[in-house]
Amino acid sequence: MTVTKESQGRLNVFGKEPKIEILTKEGSGNKGSWLFTLAGVILVIGLIAYSLTIK
Repeated sequence: MTVTKESQGRLNVFGKEPKIEILTKEGSGNKGSWLFTLAGVILVIGLIAYSLTIK
């Protein structure tokens, strides 16, 4: 931690900030993500169809 002293005698303490890390965007076009998305869409459609048949 960095400690500085002001002109009036007060102390300021500043914590160390973490180093900035730059993330790169990777493509999400692999088969696993498409299958997961498709399964989610089918699940939502199935739940909507099920809720309509109950009424």
